[in-house]
Amino acid sequence: MADSQIKQVAVIGAGAMGRGIAQLMLQSGLSVALFDLNRDMLSDAQTTVFSMLDKLVAKGKLSEQIAADARHNLSLHSADDFSPCSRADLVVEAIVERLEVKQTLFTSLEAIVSENCILASNTSSLSVTGIASVCEHPERVAGLHFFNPVPIMKLVEVIGGQRTAPAVTDTLSKLVTSVGHVPVVVADMPGFLVNHAGRAYSTEALQLLLESVTTTREIDRILKAQVGFKMGPFELFDLTGLDVSHAVTESVFNQYYHEPRYRPSPLAAKRVEANLLGRKTKEGFYTYPRDTNDAVVRTDVPDTLPNSVWLDPSCQQWGEEFVATLHTLCDKAGVSVETTDTPSSDALCLCAPLGKDTTTSATDAGLDATKVIAVDGLFGLSAHRVVMISPATSAEYRDYAHALLSHGGYPVSVLNDSPGFVSQRVLAAMVNLACEIAQQGIAQPADIDKAVTLGLGYPKGPLAWGNELGPQRVLTVLENLQQLTGDMRYRPSQYLRRRVALGMSLSDTGTRASQA
Repeated sequence: MADSQIKQVAVIGAGAMGRGIAQLMLQSGLSVALFDLNRDMLSDAQTTVFSMLDKLVAKGKLSEQIAADARHNLSLHSADDFSPCSRADLVVEAIVERLEVKQTLFTSLEAIVSENCILASNTSSLSVTGIASVCEHPERVAGLHFFNPVPIMKLVEVIGGQRTAPAVTDTLSKLVTSVGHVPVVVADMPGFLVNHAGRAYSTEALQLLLESVTTTREIDRILKAQVGFKMGPFELFDLTGLDVSHAVTESVFNQYYHEPRYRPSPLAAKRVEANLLGRKTKEGFYTYPRDTNDAVVRTDVPDTLPNSVWLDPSCQQWGEEFVATLHTLCDKAGVSVETTDTPSSDALCLCAPLGKDTTTSATDAGLDATKVIAVDGLFGLSAHRVVMISPATSAEYRDYAHALLSHGGYPVSVLNDSPGFVSQRVLAAMVNLACEIAQQGIAQPADIDKAVTLGLGYPKGPLAWGNELGPQRVLTVLENLQQLTGDMRYRPSQYLRRRVALGMSLSDTGTRASQA
C-alpha cells in the first residue's frame, strides 16, 4: 500500500501509459481521476484497468478488498474540464510528446490545482525545464517517467528541472517507492538516463554494420551468445520500431549539439525512409512473422585443419587459461603448436588483440598477413568463438582458423577486419557512455547500473561491466579505436581515464569539491 503524502492523483491521458499509471496508483490504495478528451478511450481504459485488477486477484497478487476499493477510487472525466484536479495532490500528464501541448496543459492546470499540488510529466524525451518554463511556479514541476507496461516495469525516472524544488523530487521518489517501484533521480538532460545510456548499444551496432564488419544476424548472435543480452540490437530495433529508436537518437544527438558519441547512422535513416521499421510493418532487419529457423545462422564449417599453429604474444594478455585452452584445442584437433619466437612458413598465426584490428596486429608484429587470424579473448573460448580476418588473409587460412576454432562443435563467427571485434567495441562504448553520464552528474553510479538493468534489461549495469572486464582494458579498447579510426565518438571519458590512472572502481563517486 502507498504510504506518502500523496493520496489523490489525477492522470491526464488514458492511453497505454496513462491507464498503466492509473492502475499502479489504484492498486496501491490511491484515488485516481483519469482524464481524456475521447470518452471511448476513457471507457476502454476503465475496462482494461478493471480487467488487470481481476487478473491480479485471480493470481493471488491482490486481495478482493483492495481491488474493490480500487474500482471505487477511479473516476473518469472529460479533458475539457480539469476542475476535479483541484482536489489532487499530484497531476501526471501522459499526453502527446509535443512541448507546446504540454506547456498549454500545465498553464491551464496552474489556475486550478492547489498551491501544494505537484505537476509531473511522463515525457520520455522532452525537457522538463522547457515544460516548466511557462509555469508561474516551475519549482513544483518535475518529470515522472514510467516505462511501458507501467505495472510491470519497475523503474521510474524522477527528473528535476532547473527550477524544480528538491522537496518535489524527494516526495515523488517516496511515492514511487511506496507503490512498489524503483525511483532513480535524474538530472534534466537529453535522453534523461535510460534513453541516454541505451544509445551506445544501438549506435555501435549500426556502426559495425555500416563498416561491413558482419551481418545483422551475426552481430545479434555474438552479443547474445558472448555477452548475454536477451535480444540483439537489431532484434531490439524491430521490437521498438526503428522510426522510434532513430528519432530518439537524432533528438539526443541534436540536443547535445552534435556530440560524436550520439551520432545517428545513415543506415537507420535510409531504412526508416523505406518504411522498414520492424514488427509493426512486418519487415525490418528481419521479416515477420519470423520463421523459427530465421534465428539459426547456418554456416558451412570447413573441415581442413592447418598443419601447425603459432600463437602471437598478444594471446598471453588474456591469461594462462586462454592460452591453455588454445593449446588443448590444437592438441584435440591433432594440430601442433609451434613454440619458436617466429612462425614457420606455413603456420596459422593466431593473435588476440585488444581494441586493434587484424591488419594492425599483423603489421606491428611483422607477420605474413595472409596467414594471420585474430581471436577475441574478451570472454575466453568456453562458448561462442569469434575470429577476424584482414583484407590480406587468404581464404585457405581463414578456413583453417574456422575449422580449428569450431573443433568440438563450438559455434564460430568469422568477421571482417574491425578494431575491437564486436563485443569489445559495443561494451567499451556502453561503459564509456555510462562514465560520461556519471561525469556530467546526470545520475549516481549505482543508479546508472540500476536503471540500465531494470529499464533496458541488460545482464549487468555498464559500470559494473566495466569493473568486471577491467577499467584499463576498456580504456585501451577506446584509445585504440580512436587512434585507428580517427573518430571522436571513441574518445575516453575523463571519468574513466582518471579512475584508471588512480586505480579506482568505476562505481566509486570519489571526492567532490565542497560548495561555497
